Amino acid sequence: MATSSKNVMTYSGSNFMRQRLILATLTGKPVKIKNIRAKEEVPGVKEYEASLIRLVDKLTNGSLIEVNETGTSLYYEPGLLYGGKIEHDCSMQRSLGYYLEAVVCLAPFCKKPLDLTLHGVTNDQMDPSVDIIRNTTIPVMKHLLGTDEGLELKIMSRGMPPGGRGEVHFKCPVRQKLRPVQLLDTGKIKRIRGVAYTVRVSPSISNRLVEAAKGVLLQFLPDVYIYTDQYKGKQAGKSPGFGLSLVAETTKGAFLAAESSSNPPGSGKGPSIPEDVGKEAAMLLLEEVYRGGYVDSNNQSLACLFMALGQTDVSKLLTGPLSPYTMSFLRHMKDFLQVMFKLEVQKTNEEENNLQLGTDKVLLTCVGIGFTNLSKKVS
Repeated sequence: MATSSKNVMTYSGSNFMRQRLILATLTGKPVKIKNIRAKEEVPGVKEYEASLIRLVDKLTNGSLIEVNETGTSLYYEPGLLYGGKIEHDCSMQRSLGYYLEAVVCLAPFCKKPLDLTLHGVTNDQMDPSVDIIRNTTIPVMKHLLGTDEGLELKIMSRGMPPGGRGEVHFKCPVRQKLRPVQLLDTGKIKRIRGVAYTVRVSPSISNRLVEAAKGVLLQFLPDVYIYTDQYKGKQAGKSPGFGLSLVAETTKGAFLAAESSSNPPGSGKGPSIPEDVGKEAAMLLLEEVYRGGYVDSNNQSLACLFMALGQTDVSKLLTGPLSPYTMSFLRHMKDFLQVMFKLEVQKTNEEENNLQLGTDKVLLTCVGIGFTNLSKKVS
């Protein structure tokens, strides 16, 4: 095992490996992860984690990565974030959202603007789909980075599990510093938009998805529009499937999203019924609206990270109940960045027409560390 004069952050177990790699890369602190599934039948790093490590290696210049023979121990000494034009084939075990969630945390701090092409599964039942990242994460990044110039995510082709073969293009500008933010006024839901996509199945299924979702959502809001997106031939990947991605937009520019997709062939779960998938997506969206906040549960950790990396000033964010992933991310940020957030529960206002306006919210407050992108030239 390589030794380093720097303090090595040491962890045990495979949980939250992404968070540790992201924060190690941003802070330049080496990290060692031991006992990765050491007691399981198939020990060590899984294929999708190895693919993520290779992607991080491509994003950086001069990183040192060592994995022992059984894969149960990982040592990572980060290099400089370089960026530029990168192409990567992701593991089919997880969707592209798993990789993009890590990339969006690192991309603004590269030396060169990132132009990334990823191949793999675009929509599955485990990770946020590329639709959710395009419709909610990109707007959140625009708020936090203070620019939308050169920031985009394009879906070139879809790939459903288990065969995949989808493709997305992600571009992100570089920033030298992040400004403090005050994202407190969430506003009211003004419209709901969505995409019902079908891949290698009958186009009529998308209409059934739309009808089922609208049957639920129109009781809540009149302005509901769901596009249908049919993929054939080369753009449809290898496996059949369908799903629905929904986004609720507020009067203050906040986006809350939810989605549902069909069971993949060979999963042992049996075929999905379009009406059930449509209703499930609609109910999950209403749950996100009930949770509320300026960012949805998928983007809490990204917002917290950019707040912590901002200039040495106070940043505030109002969000719904924290997800388990976000709670773990806050603990890891304390380890790597020495940043602690002040958490305050905000009781909902029940005075308006005696209606309960969602669940209690959480007000996150922190002082940024004044992180500076040393790779970016001062213009």
